[in-house]
Amino acid sequence: MAKKKKTKATGKIKVFALGGLDEIGKNLYVIEYENDIIIVDCGLGFPDEDMPGVDLVIPDITYLEKNADRVRGIFITHGHEDHIGALPYVLRTLHVPVYATRLTIGIIESKLSEHKFDYKPELNCVAAGDVIKASDDISVEFIRVNHSIADACALAIKTPLGYIIHSGDFKFDLSPIDGEVMDVKRLAEIGAEGVLLLMCDSTNAERPGYTPSERTVGNSFDQIFASHATNRIIIATFSSNVHRVQQIIDNSVRYGRKVAITGRSMLTVVGAATRLGYMDFPDGAIIDINDIKKYPDNRVTVITTGSQGEPMSALYRMAFGDHSNVTIGKNDIVIISANAIPGNEKLVGKIVNELYRCGAEVYNDTSSPIHVSGHACQEDLKFMHALTKPKYFMPIHGERRHLMEHRKLAMFMGERSENIFVPELGRVLEIDESGARFSGSVPSGRLLVDGTGVGDVGSVVLRDRILLSQDGLIVVSAAIDTLARDIVSTPEIYTRGFIYVKESEELMEEMRAVARDALERGILDYKRDISEIKNDVRDALSKFVSRRVKRRPIILPIIIEV
Repeated sequence: MAKKKKTKATGKIKVFALGGLDEIGKNLYVIEYENDIIIVDCGLGFPDEDMPGVDLVIPDITYLEKNADRVRGIFITHGHEDHIGALPYVLRTLHVPVYATRLTIGIIESKLSEHKFDYKPELNCVAAGDVIKASDDISVEFIRVNHSIADACALAIKTPLGYIIHSGDFKFDLSPIDGEVMDVKRLAEIGAEGVLLLMCDSTNAERPGYTPSERTVGNSFDQIFASHATNRIIIATFSSNVHRVQQIIDNSVRYGRKVAITGRSMLTVVGAATRLGYMDFPDGAIIDINDIKKYPDNRVTVITTGSQGEPMSALYRMAFGDHSNVTIGKNDIVIISANAIPGNEKLVGKIVNELYRCGAEVYNDTSSPIHVSGHACQEDLKFMHALTKPKYFMPIHGERRHLMEHRKLAMFMGERSENIFVPELGRVLEIDESGARFSGSVPSGRLLVDGTGVGDVGSVVLRDRILLSQDGLIVVSAAIDTLARDIVSTPEIYTRGFIYVKESEELMEEMRAVARDALERGILDYKRDISEIKNDVRDALSKFVSRRVKRRPIILPIIIEV
């Protein structure tokens, strides 16, 4: 019997990012086929220096909200903040199922418990190797990878046009702490079957060679513990790196030390990892941070948050003498087991300087091999491309330089330049039987989280905050009688962060005169609308101050009608 010819798929795949491009963090990718949409990851970013008062940055999901009835689920690659941190905000408006591995689900549950919902979010626990049928046309397979957190996965998304591989964050670690090596065999099988599109992590695309195994950090810890038998040891690392925390605890037990854990996120993640069986240690190995003074320094290890220099983190408070249980001194060895994320270098440097000022000895990644990346370097990336042999390639997860270096690497591997698509936020890659191309865009951007609100810090508010921090505030107060066209009280000028008033009386008098002239002109021009008179005063003072002192403070007129 003759074989039936395979029917050609007539639909179009659309792939785009709402976060994770030209930045580190805020990862959110969208794959759309006909009437179905799936989301890969839902992360947050951290504010830049030009975002005063902002706590978190999350992707703009306007497009997804408008198409909420078509979204079949959110598929999470692993439990880092830049991949799950926006879930508490996105799930407020998108009531869709979430799929993730066991540790990732445990971390998500802890995160969601801090927020209020008017429904119970649907969290589905999966394992590496599971295939989830998202719709009639799309299925998602979870494939084990190695990263700096347990239970990380790549995703093989099967569509009528072929497989889309989303690498997640990964590296090839042949000796992982948990013994679970990356499922290279499955990736090779899919590669042999045919990969339509590879979407691959670009974070370390500039770094030559292979990414070292996590075990190398454990060896470094062992040497430090052995050579500092009389000191207290304090180690700051990412709370999500449960394998590194496990190695710290193992070394502490080996050298007869108790372990105290401090920092909210560290306690949360270690608690979830221990409860779910991802960490194991003897009874009594962990002590409460409040009890460390019961033990001599050489019998204590402190594991803390703050490896990125975050203000108010546990390590920050230790360095600046504001931690309730730990005061840094000359007998302390402080290990910062992390690379500074781009943009955090100054914060980390500030803490390191303060730790030295306190008399501590500091180890960081520039002085000792106490950190390895969880991301693929160039040789790892080449291996991924060789395994999957993609028809089309889209570099993701990185700044522009990382994406472009990854493009160069793909071309070195023999991929044609016209089949490599370096994306931008919101720009849609469209794939069908006739080929692939960029085609239009969707709304994209960022929402700024301030406190518990979402998106309530708009561009105007942010601009005002920046101006306040740079040039200060001028308040003009006056009372007028618009019917009598008369100024009832002489304008008063108040300033904050603009000038030192006691040394600038002449300038203050000139500003009062400018404000009075503007008020008089407004009244004499028969302007009955108080808002127009306020604008007159603001404009006049703004021009005067700019000309006189070359600054542009915020000017707030308070005009009262009597």
